[in-house]
Amino acid sequence: MEFIGSIIFDVAAMLVTLGILVTFHEFGHFWVARKCGVKVEKFSIGFGKPLLRWREQPRPEFAAAAGRAPTPEDGTEFVLAAIPLGGYVKMLGEQDHDIPAAQKQFAFNHKPLWQRAAIVAAGPAANFLLAIVLYWIMFMSGVTDFAPVVGKVTPNSASGRAGLQYGDEILAVDDKSTRTWQEVRKQLLDRLGETGTLHLQVVGEDSSITRDIGISLNSWLAGDANPDILGSLGITPIYMDIPPVIGQVSPGNRAEAAGIRSGDMIKSANGIAVEGWDEWVNMVRLNPETDLRVTIARAGQEQALILRPAIRLDDSGNPQLDAEGRQQGYIGAGVQVPVLSEDMIRDIHFSPLAAIVEAVSETWENSIFVLVSIKKMIIGLMSVNNISGPITIAQIAGDSASDGLEYFVGFLAILSISLGVMNLLPIPVLDGGHLFYYAIEAIIRKPLPEGVQEMGLRFGLLVIAGIMFIAFYNDINRLL
Repeated sequence: MEFIGSIIFDVAAMLVTLGILVTFHEFGHFWVARKCGVKVEKFSIGFGKPLLRWREQPRPEFAAAAGRAPTPEDGTEFVLAAIPLGGYVKMLGEQDHDIPAAQKQFAFNHKPLWQRAAIVAAGPAANFLLAIVLYWIMFMSGVTDFAPVVGKVTPNSASGRAGLQYGDEILAVDDKSTRTWQEVRKQLLDRLGETGTLHLQVVGEDSSITRDIGISLNSWLAGDANPDILGSLGITPIYMDIPPVIGQVSPGNRAEAAGIRSGDMIKSANGIAVEGWDEWVNMVRLNPETDLRVTIARAGQEQALILRPAIRLDDSGNPQLDAEGRQQGYIGAGVQVPVLSEDMIRDIHFSPLAAIVEAVSETWENSIFVLVSIKKMIIGLMSVNNISGPITIAQIAGDSASDGLEYFVGFLAILSISLGVMNLLPIPVLDGGHLFYYAIEAIIRKPLPEGVQEMGLRFGLLVIAGIMFIAFYNDINRLL
């Protein structure tokens, strides 16, 4: 039941996410079309069978131009359809070129070039505007994250060889200031697939002297479908560097039976040193009903004991399997979460005016990032496995909604930017393809021949179908 509930929540979060993005995008087309005097025949959110439909009041100017009384067809039909993966605005003259003379003044294809271009560009523009508004709200309400202080540095890793140390705070990445780990990750993402030197400016623990560190990259994480940008460099943030110290011990479970107490630090298991809580949890999970020779530290003294993890069961009493179909062990003990000092938390607020500047800057930078990522995929510096479909979007939407409003708003903003950028690509079928045609029309002073446009349409459909296939393929692979 918990699994089904999670799926329902993820799907609901996806529907809300796509509903907001598609509605804003199509409303951009709709609003500018209306301002340019174009008759909008239908405004649809989703494709396929209509679930809900209604018409606005007839607009008298359309009937007056035809010299007749208003009819329901003189008002826009609004539709909510079954397949929520897009939407469209159907305008008079967009597809039917055989239009009565009296109606041509309201037809899209009879409007000046600049108005047609404005109507087409309004969809992506609405997505960028939505992102700006969302970021503006975020930056005014405040963004909370951890200070970019380094915890564990893996020996002989790229960061370790470059001289990064425990307690270093990352002040800048490639000369761009970083106040939080989120900003560090954002700057690192810009270097995916590249070869060269990654420049970090850091300051040591209890020190005021800054150091410049150069980390060598060689086709960094190129082709990696799920890049671990910090882990690949050997960096563990200090807030994730949790020592293997036992917190609460549940009565009647294997930890209590083995003599483990709250406050015990796990030193080793079967002769293997345990340096972090994640390592300890992994050992327990991989060894159900197997004796572990565990060394603990208690009150400054080391002790040895035998611990036999039990098999974790689901709600039905059956063994709970991991992604590879293996049984999992557990001992009935939790972690003692270390308390971080207040200076490890960064709470960044902006005034309403400053938040606008920050929001515009964030939208611009993320738009460039999406464009650069597309370029890297085309030239092979990034894996096309990073392309995500509706299943992954549903999972991320559900996770971000569970994490809180701030995370969901941030996810919605970056997805809105991605939708805006993708729609501006010069691919026929997309808004950018139409704008490309209009640019040619402005140069040659006449529309492209219909045959050429038809060929471009087929090419565009082929490209979009290919992208959708890759997205669905990646989604299914992630589930398997």
